[in-house]
Parts: sequence; C-alpha cells; structure tokens
Amino acid sequence: MLVFFLIFAVALLTTIVFTPLASKLAHIFGAIDHPNERKIHANDIPRMGGFSIFIGFIFAAGVAIACNLLGILHFDLVLFSAIVAAAFIILGLGIADDIWDIRPEVKLVCQIIAASLVISFGASIDFISNPFNGLVYLSAFAFPITLFWIVGITNSINLLDGLDGLAAGVVGISSAALFFVSLIKGQSEVASVILLVLSGVSFGFLFFNFNPASIFLGDSGSYLLGFLLAVASVIGALKSTLFVVFIIPILILAVPILDTALAILRRIFLRKHIFQADGEHIHHRLLAAGFSHRGAVLAIYICCIILSLIALVLITVL
Repeated sequence: MLVFFLIFAVALLTTIVFTPLASKLAHIFGAIDHPNERKIHANDIPRMGGFSIFIGFIFAAGVAIACNLLGILHFDLVLFSAIVAAAFIILGLGIADDIWDIRPEVKLVCQIIAASLVISFGASIDFISNPFNGLVYLSAFAFPITLFWIVGITNSINLLDGLDGLAAGVVGISSAALFFVSLIKGQSEVASVILLVLSGVSFGFLFFNFNPASIFLGDSGSYLLGFLLAVASVIGALKSTLFVVFIIPILILAVPILDTALAILRRIFLRKHIFQADGEHIHHRLLAAGFSHRGAVLAIYICCIILSLIALVLITVL
C-alpha cells in the first residue's frame, strides 16, 4: 500500500505544482474561456488544465514504471505504454481545441484513433457477464463496443465540465471508488495504477479549479480525464466474469452517463446536431432550481459518493 500512496502523492503534488504554469501557457497561446450567454463565469479564465494534469500523470506513471522494473509492482508494461501514448494523442487534441476550436468531427476521429490504439494492445471488452455467471463472448463486436464505451465516457466527462470543479471532482471520486474495487477484486494493476493516478491529478487540480476557479480543465483536461477513466474501467471491472463487478463502473459513472444520454436524446428530439451545445445539462437544471454554483457541484458530488458507496457495498457483500 505504501507504493500506492507514493504514486497518488506524486500525481497530486505534481499537478498542484504545474497548474500555475498551465495557466501561464494558456495566456501565452490564447487558450482563454471568454464569458458568453451560456457560460456561468463572468471573467476570462485560462482553459488549458490538461497540461498540468498530463504532467502529473506522466510523473506518477514514471514512478509506477520504476516500481514495475524493480519488481515492486507487476503489470503489463506494453499495455501501459500504449495507454500513455494514447493519452498524449488526446492531450494534443484537447490543447489544439482549447486554442483553435477544432471541428467536432475531427475531434471524434482523433478520439477513435487513440481508443483504437489501446484496444489493439488488449484494452477491450471481450465478453459480457450475465446474472447467472454465464459469459457472452463478443467476438467481432468486441472492438466496436469497446470503442463506443471509451469514446462515450471521454465525451461524457467533457459534457459534464460545465461548473467549477464539477468534472474534476466527479472523476476524482469515481476513479478512487474504482481503484478500491480493483484492489478488492484483485484486478489488473494497470487499471489500479491509472485509477490511482487519475484520482491524484483530479484532486490536485481541484485546488485551482473549485469555485471560484482560476483555471478550467478545458477540452485538454476533460478529454484526458474521461479517456483514462474509460480505459481503466475497461481493463479493470469491465473484464470481470462476475456480473456484479461488471455493472460497478456503470453504477459509479451513472451521473455522466445519464447526463450524456439525456443530452443526446434531447438534441435528437429537438432535431439539433448532437454536438450542438445547450444549457440543459444536469448542472444547469440544478442552477435553475435555485442551487448556488457550489451547491450544485456539491449536490452532484454527493450523488457520486452515494453511488460509489453502494458499489463498494455490493462488491464486498456479493
């Protein structure tokens, strides 16, 4: 457990140290979020938080790799390296979008490329378990289903990033919960390490991102967090032969999944492009219902914590 604490601490502290630099770089490159009728904030805010999150991820990943080479940890170094490479692709996409506003179709293609990379190295959902402990092997459907999950969760976190600290906090809570699931069930150490690092970088970023935020995740941060969370869940809980373990990530990630599903259905019903932004997400509805900015964020945090606790109880008693 000491090595896990070290990895978490490196991710947390490195992100805290490098976030002010990310803010300066955002100003230099013009990655600034300006207020408009859809935005909650009233001032210009830098939005390249993915830079410091990636630095925190790389430093912590370096510690994990060193521990692997020393025999302290044991995980698939090839798969881990593929995930790091794919994360770099996602970071580059996000930073480009933070600066230049990339077309949705281009972003989707880049996400598919990054997802395809990790899938090709073994991060795939090869079967689905059922309540009767039977397995349904996906065969040719494994690739498209895994691709749908990774790209879907990546964009779910991006869509959730509408209030200060919301997406980072949800990812921090969710990844911490999935990490404990991974420990309890003895799942892949690749998943455990990534989830631990995710929790560390997310909570580290919250020092600057919680209301009132001095920096935003931007697409560079939200895409990166969502992508790594999706991949870790694939190589962890979603590879379990037990049905109760298989549904755990869906339960823990219920808030962003539900928010995205409702957004897509709403836009289809209103005959809008599914990538067209609107002000009807869960956090917008909480604000409209009278919640304060912090109150809406904390309410969603509480929902995520409750769902995560339910998941952990299910894991321990079943």
